Amino acid sequence: MSDMHDRVLALAGLAQALRQVRRVAETGQAEGTVLETALGSVFRIDADSAADVYGGVANVRPGLMLLRDYLANRGQDPLLPKLALAVTQLERRFVQDDDIAGRVHEGILSARQEAERLGTAHPDVLARLGTLYADTVSHLRPRVLVQGNPHYLGQAGIVAEIRAMLLAALRSAVLWRQSGGSPWDFLFQRGAMARAIEDLLG
Repeated sequence: MSDMHDRVLALAGLAQALRQVRRVAETGQAEGTVLETALGSVFRIDADSAADVYGGVANVRPGLMLLRDYLANRGQDPLLPKLALAVTQLERRFVQDDDIAGRVHEGILSARQEAERLGTAHPDVLARLGTLYADTVSHLRPRVLVQGNPHYLGQAGIVAEIRAMLLAALRSAVLWRQSGGSPWDFLFQRGAMARAIEDLLG
């Protein structure tokens, strides 16, 4: 698989996680399989490839389709690209802050045992990842601001789920940058990205 395929997979993971953030913030409901994929990616720190991070290409099909629509200017949610931009900006700060990056790494390793025992989408695991995000990443700037229904955004369980998904989005942003991704890709590599998406969608 080429670097461009890896970059597109990472962006698909990012888009897919943030789509769930938006969905949970608006409706209080997540799609179970998408949630599992996103949270699973957080715990696969030492995966061999971008596809392995998500447990296989098939698990990021929804994200690949979101990305395809965005590149063709058919995106349905104008807030999604703004969230994605905020997370990629946050990723720059995150990787430059050794203290916070180290604490997140330790927190994920610690939570992984619980996730293996209870399942990645268990409320206790979501709460733990949400607290980890709140104690570390949320202190970085720019802060990622999530808009949604105040009824759901006032519930501790929903907030924890959103923060856990933002941690998954950040994981994808780090993977994207590690694969050679750059904001310039959206200006100069749109055609190559679109072809890689079609390859992956088969």
